[in-house]
Amino acid sequence: MKGRRQVRYWRLYLLTLVLGIGGSFQLGMQVSIMASPAEHIQSFVNQTWLGRYEVPVSDSTNMLIWSFIVSVFSLGGWVGAIHSGSLSVTYGRKKALLFNNIVALVAAVLMVFSPMAKSFEMILLGRFLYGYNAGLGWNIQLMYLGESSPKKLRGFLTITITVFNNLGKVMGQIVGIKELMGTDDMWPWLMALGGLPAILQFVTLLFFPEAPRYLYIDKGDTEGCKKALHWLWQEDDVQMEMDDMGKERASMQGQNVKTIWDVLTSRCVRWQLLVLVIPCAGVQFCGFNAIYFYAFDIFREAGVAEDKMHYLSIGIGTTDLLTITLCSLLIDRAGRKMVMGYGYLLMGVIMSVLIVMLSIKDQYWVPYANIALIFSVICVYGLGPSGIASTLPADIFLQAWRPSAYVISGSINWLSLFLIGMFFPFIVDGLGQFCFLIFVAYCLFSAAFVLYFLPETKGKSTVEIMEDFNKLNYKNRGTDTEKADFVMATKF
Repeated sequence: MKGRRQVRYWRLYLLTLVLGIGGSFQLGMQVSIMASPAEHIQSFVNQTWLGRYEVPVSDSTNMLIWSFIVSVFSLGGWVGAIHSGSLSVTYGRKKALLFNNIVALVAAVLMVFSPMAKSFEMILLGRFLYGYNAGLGWNIQLMYLGESSPKKLRGFLTITITVFNNLGKVMGQIVGIKELMGTDDMWPWLMALGGLPAILQFVTLLFFPEAPRYLYIDKGDTEGCKKALHWLWQEDDVQMEMDDMGKERASMQGQNVKTIWDVLTSRCVRWQLLVLVIPCAGVQFCGFNAIYFYAFDIFREAGVAEDKMHYLSIGIGTTDLLTITLCSLLIDRAGRKMVMGYGYLLMGVIMSVLIVMLSIKDQYWVPYANIALIFSVICVYGLGPSGIASTLPADIFLQAWRPSAYVISGSINWLSLFLIGMFFPFIVDGLGQFCFLIFVAYCLFSAAFVLYFLPETKGKSTVEIMEDFNKLNYKNRGTDTEKADFVMATKF
């Protein structure tokens, strides 16, 4: 009986696949795909500069242009994250994603024709648009999944956003090898691969309904919501879900959707905001990207040949993908609080050991131990903080607050990614392996914060989770009248 009930959700699982392929898969692929064509793009910039000014570009200028090509992706992601709130509320989750696919297609066209136009500026613009596509797509994909899932599957389905992100990273690493598309004549097509998932999502998404919670709470379309739930869940009785949404909608009182300023200043979501900012949006500061930066140095010390490094990076990406997939199977059983809290704690401990081992790396066996420690950090990161950080915002914010909360979360993520990319090499030059102390401190602080303060959200409705947070938000206030500002409207 239970198995037959799960089969009913096959359309919901198919929607998850469609959202992932055109959403977070794009982000992962665009992040990892840039490693392979680096030398070819820098050569193209030099040839273009020579053709325009009849002198070769200086090494410093070429490196500056290349750095901007890489980092402008994060700026585009930030702009996309900012727009995710207004676009998703005004036009709906579905239409916003359809528009987002057009952005990716334009970026792909720019990449293909940049060599013909002899313009590296087209690559810059294309990278910005890819970033915009990733920033907008990530946030709306999370909203769409969270607002279409039953609470018993909400954790499992929302964590798939990280699964597809890691799948995209692995795919980008694989297609970028020199045996496939990592060549001088194929790099424009490699950079344009993002257009294929965009086409796939644009065509298939047309056959799926809008997010049910958006239809009911934002638009007041009761019948449309019921039809969407019946179609996605294939259940005849959806009254319990409708009642849950009705509790949110009953508190509308004619209020407007909450702005970013409301989320930042309202007492009624103070602790939700702290959870959003510290362990979730701040996940960039746990040291995972630093591990990637250091991995190649440690591989060299272990005697790995330079031409094998790319294949080891595929191994790192595959490990991350497998652990994230395992996390998706555990999240609705173990709970968000324990998995994230102990994940951060274990990451801090392992990186502390790594600092010590890097200090005695002259011992012949130490480089191999460091490789094991790197893969251990990646496994713990995938099993805990990485997956949970993407699901919690969907749990802890009600409909009125969710779009602006995602804007804040996305902005912190993208800006921190940009800052780490720009300044982390200088930190490494100054501190060496002791740069990991920064990440150890963050991991241990986040672990204590999550384990001590975060209420468990597993199996609870959004209203029930809100009531748990109110015990923190109004800890020193005993009356219910002071909670009256917690309005859950989503109308303009």
